[in-house]
Amino acid sequence: MLSAIPRERENAMRKTTRKILIIVLSCVLLVSLGVMGYELLQYRRGDKTYDEAAKIAGLPALADEAETEAAATDQPATGTDTEGTAVAVDSYSYTLKDVDLSALRKKNNDVQGWIFVPGTIISYPVVDGSERTDTYYLTHTWTGEYGIVGAIFIDPANNSDFSNYNTVIYGHNMRNGSMFGTLSSFASQSYWSAHKNIYITTDAGARCYQIFAAYEVSTSGKTYQISFSSPQDRLDFVDFCLKQSVIDTGVTPGAEDHIVTLSTCTGRGHATRWVVQAVLKSTTAAVAPSPSPTPAPVETPAGAESAAPDETGEPAGTETPAGTEAPAAETPAAEESSAPVS
Repeated sequence: MLSAIPRERENAMRKTTRKILIIVLSCVLLVSLGVMGYELLQYRRGDKTYDEAAKIAGLPALADEAETEAAATDQPATGTDTEGTAVAVDSYSYTLKDVDLSALRKKNNDVQGWIFVPGTIISYPVVDGSERTDTYYLTHTWTGEYGIVGAIFIDPANNSDFSNYNTVIYGHNMRNGSMFGTLSSFASQSYWSAHKNIYITTDAGARCYQIFAAYEVSTSGKTYQISFSSPQDRLDFVDFCLKQSVIDTGVTPGAEDHIVTLSTCTGRGHATRWVVQAVLKSTTAAVAPSPSPTPAPVETPAGAESAAPDETGEPAGTETPAGTEAPAAETPAAEESSAPVS
């Protein structure tokens, strides 16, 4: 009789433990479902917010990159620079130059441009948060309203007009692939082969950047360097980036070019980031289309040489903005900008 009492107590304790465990697991499940539901709601709100941005900006329907590049190779679009000289303009630059940034600024004056990567989900306004806290746009959308999807924003240490040698642009690595969630796909050589260019539209027009490197790097690494002391310092920076890259693009920036570094979280803590870097194509022109048909080519007399076009790191017909770094001039000692925690 006495031995039966401890057994009953033991059974009662087991039942109580099971009940407590079931209650705890149920609470965990409910909390998890609540978090997932909240994230899903935020994702939907984010998608709606950025769909609205595309409509406000008058973003045109854009063809598949492979088709557009093939067409551009056979019959490149033409435009004219400020002197009326015909220049080659790739189809995306030609189309994206009319994105209405002024309309977006009516919602938020921090808008500086629009970034578009053909064949990917990346198509968003780019904002400048230098007048706000460094992490403001990690939790606020392009409109300045709270949202966990955040915004695509320029490093506060950069000039907002992309005139630095290296302009760093941040964006979240969202679970649904939005914002910069597809950057890690550039770890694949074949993926890069199908998505070689990044387009950024500013008040100066549409610019095409060629991707030259993709890799994982420390948040305080050389990749985030903004200021450079000399042309050689810039070339050393490029050499570092190319050595880190996990893809071979055959593209090597020069000391007088302009680079953009897209940066996002890896999803494996806050010590490193995944980056994709691209260099401004000197043949891209931020110009209007030629109002008249391209004139017939002029025959060059025998023995005469045709002058090569003047290729620069800036789009044709664009004045260098105030504050632009002069390639040959000595600048302040190198500074490294740490990537914000996202």
